Amino acid sequence: MPYKINMLNKSDKVKGQGVASASLETINLIKKNLENNFEIFENEKIFADITHIHSINLSFFFKIKKLKKYGKVVGSVHFLPETLETSLKLPKFIKKIFYSYIIKMYKNMDYLVTVNPNFIEKLKFYGLNEKKISYIPNFVDDKNFFPLEYAKKQKLKEKYSIKKNKFTVLGVGQLLTRKGVLDFLKVAEKLKDFEFIWAGGFSFGVISDGYNELKKQVKNPPENVHFLGIVERSNMNEIYNLADVLFLPSYNELFPMTILEAMNCNIPILVRDIEIYKNILFNFYLKESSVDGFVKILKKLKEDKIFYEKAVEKSLNGHKFYSSKHVLKMWQQFYKKILSSPVNNNVDE
Repeated sequence: MPYKINMLNKSDKVKGQGVASASLETINLIKKNLENNFEIFENEKIFADITHIHSINLSFFFKIKKLKKYGKVVGSVHFLPETLETSLKLPKFIKKIFYSYIIKMYKNMDYLVTVNPNFIEKLKFYGLNEKKISYIPNFVDDKNFFPLEYAKKQKLKEKYSIKKNKFTVLGVGQLLTRKGVLDFLKVAEKLKDFEFIWAGGFSFGVISDGYNELKKQVKNPPENVHFLGIVERSNMNEIYNLADVLFLPSYNELFPMTILEAMNCNIPILVRDIEIYKNILFNFYLKESSVDGFVKILKKLKEDKIFYEKAVEKSLNGHKFYSSKHVLKMWQQFYKKILSSPVNNNVDE
């Protein structure tokens, strides 16, 4: 009789944020491809050999102790307290309670899987045992994100009122200060002959960091900037295919799903030069650190065909590296390993 795995996930309750996309991709990958090895369930009220918790909901937290009596409990780590610091604007006392809760939940798990290798040292800093932490990256299914033919792209530009003959720059993500939205707008003002699109909105409403200032900018953007708001994930392949380049001037990131999605669509990636990308994007991307630097690279992408083609090649190499086949193998090995490993089932280590 095959071992049972139950996936617990409620991250899709908040639209337009990458954690939901990453969790859904991972769950679908495992359900579709490991069904011959395991009996896989999703959000079922059962006791399984492995319960894999993908989101930090309080209802899941209260189940952990009981679930551990019947099997192993795995938690996915998509963020840490410091990574939320620049996303949510919360009162200090609520923030202290919430951050403490996140770490307590991670400590209660038998095993943790982080999507970013840089998180391992940070989790150790919070007192977690390195032996219980594994790194398995995000991935994107190429059945959901893929390049479209030129004619279809032109029709999409009509659909979204984007000028066909303009070099089009795409930004994707929540409207947050840390996402570099203000720099995105400054670059757009310097490149008036380009079209700029931002897909994403205020997923957490008024508690989104920078809400008041960004709300004003969204209401009155430069003429060449289009804010699309929160876009359903099922429509995002269209949005990537509108663009000639993905431009993310974020100051702080985790493992952006949007980069993997854009790589699947064969467009170059331009991001801010921040430490987090070095161990996950290697040489698959273009980077700069200032508005003038971003302007320079975007102009070169538009005007230098060879430079553009090389940038596309970098992106394609990233797509190949983060293939579903590679990531699936990591999950299969991980589950088999923990099933045969004894763990300390104390709730608090």
